[in-house]
Amino acid sequence: MKVIVLGSGVVGLTSAWYLRQAGHDVTVIDRQPRSAEETSFANAGQISYGYSSPWAAPGIPVKAMKWLLQEHAPLKIKPSVSPELYLWASKMLANCNTSRYQVNKSRMLRIANYSRECLKQLRSDFDLHYEGRQQGTLQVFRTHKQLEAVAKDIELLAESGTRYQELDVAGCIAAEPALASVKDKLVGGLRLPDDETGDCYLFCQQLTELARQAGVIFRFDTEISRLVVEDNRISSVHTSVGELRADAFVVAMGSYSPQVLSQAGIVVPVYPVKGYSLTMPVKNSDAAPISTVMDETYKVAMTRFDDRIRVAGTAELAGFDLGLAEKRKATIAMVIQDLFPQGGEIEKAEYWTGLRPMTPDGTPVIGKTPIKNLFTNSGHGTLGWTMACGSGKLLADIISGSETDIDKTGLDVYRYIN
Repeated sequence: MKVIVLGSGVVGLTSAWYLRQAGHDVTVIDRQPRSAEETSFANAGQISYGYSSPWAAPGIPVKAMKWLLQEHAPLKIKPSVSPELYLWASKMLANCNTSRYQVNKSRMLRIANYSRECLKQLRSDFDLHYEGRQQGTLQVFRTHKQLEAVAKDIELLAESGTRYQELDVAGCIAAEPALASVKDKLVGGLRLPDDETGDCYLFCQQLTELARQAGVIFRFDTEISRLVVEDNRISSVHTSVGELRADAFVVAMGSYSPQVLSQAGIVVPVYPVKGYSLTMPVKNSDAAPISTVMDETYKVAMTRFDDRIRVAGTAELAGFDLGLAEKRKATIAMVIQDLFPQGGEIEKAEYWTGLRPMTPDGTPVIGKTPIKNLFTNSGHGTLGWTMACGSGKLLADIISGSETDIDKTGLDVYRYIN
């Protein structure tokens, strides 16, 4: 079967890889000159299987109201009259209850834990170098209320078979020794020993080359204009290099997926949630994080690469605006300086922003659509790097008509179709 994958971020790329491994002729189309030049370019660097949780959770509406009044807050909303934002927000609010949270988190953990096994196998089969570390990740808490709140997440981790360690302050320091200098700011932590880290962009460049060697065709610098629908099938896609035909089409364009899918009459509630990151050189290795440390208060992740530190966070609802707001930059800079003050050279920090494709329930949209030969792999939010391999393998099995390794129930667009 000839398959065209629209988008070459980490999710589109893994989709193409596993489709090719299943024996399909695969072509990837992207407007950028290389893969992973947008949302996958400078993300947090954490591969956080155990932290796969929906943002729509009990108590979030109240927290969100408080955050709007804080200087260094995890969430910022730019005033807008966008009907897409209001529709998405209303659906998200409908998921902010215990029963929906448990369903959504279990779905996310299903994909994430599968993705862990897929990446592990990929790393075993090929000599990949992306500054990866398999040393777990640590979520640190500054208040006892945060410690109490994490109890519900721990129940779901246990149910899904995800290993975890509840740590006191001494345990946090044992996992991340550089935290010793700020121990008075912490009350405890949650460590997930099976989580990983790595530079997503480096991973994507290496997987692109492997995919090329395996026969995947990449058409970079190619704009996608529209899908052509005939008799409930996609016959072709119009691009800046002409009309391209295939037997099946995969939309893996992140936050831009809804624009393309709407041409086929498919409405997917994926909204661009803007995130920020900075990357700076390590100044003192002993004063820097070993792996990823997530500050629960500010929702900021600090990840160690070989000789760099990546700091990422903030959720800004501002449509497709890619401007670097100084206040958001200040927040992520503040957190790394607060917890690892001597770890990196903040004066040499390079800032970046990207659009995370977020669904209102947190679960990505993977699988079939009402159009017979049109498939989706999008809406991974902050967890594209975490879920990419599992999502790609699952989608390849669905398109191939093969039995899937995990239950695909509730993962496709039909959960949004009444």
